[in-house]
Amino acid sequence: MTNISMSPFTNEIERTDPPREFTMPHFILYKRDEDPDRHLKHYCSTMILYRNNDALMCKIFATTLQGEAQDWFHTLLPQSIRSFNELSFVFTKEYSSNRSIKRTSNHLFSIVKDHWETIRDYVKRFKAEKAKIVGCNEDIPTTAFKNGLPTEHPLFGKLIMREELTLANLYALAKKHVLWDEAKQSNKN
Repeated sequence: MTNISMSPFTNEIERTDPPREFTMPHFILYKRDEDPDRHLKHYCSTMILYRNNDALMCKIFATTLQGEAQDWFHTLLPQSIRSFNELSFVFTKEYSSNRSIKRTSNHLFSIVKDHWETIRDYVKRFKAEKAKIVGCNEDIPTTAFKNGLPTEHPLFGKLIMREELTLANLYALAKKHVLWDEAKQSNKN
């Protein structure tokens, strides 16, 4: 049995039992080399029904740590954690170097179709980069996508002629172009 006084949690947290109706949710374990903010968001959304039970939030969070992250947790000073906010703070501070780089919508203007790249691959790469941007105005990715195409590309001409082009319409036109290219290639063979 673990000595309560050696726990990073205060005695009050250690002595708190989970509610009778509590069943352990399934968590993605944190292994030290991932974004700590993403792990905390997943944890908090999974524990949303219990977010007002600070002791439970602390104790269950400790079970989501694996490997070196679990080792780190046990290096915390005894009785140094008094709340889930404190635990979240020391956790994110410890693993801040693993945070994902937040991108702005201006990043999309740096995505340019390579001359050897197919439209399918360009769309896939563009969509992946756009997905990393939260709250992006739709006009920016539409313009950035067009700007990333070479002016001599047939799709560029089709896109530039459209005045009110939504991102969904842009992707649909790109898909039609991909299908047309693939049909043209299969006819050659």
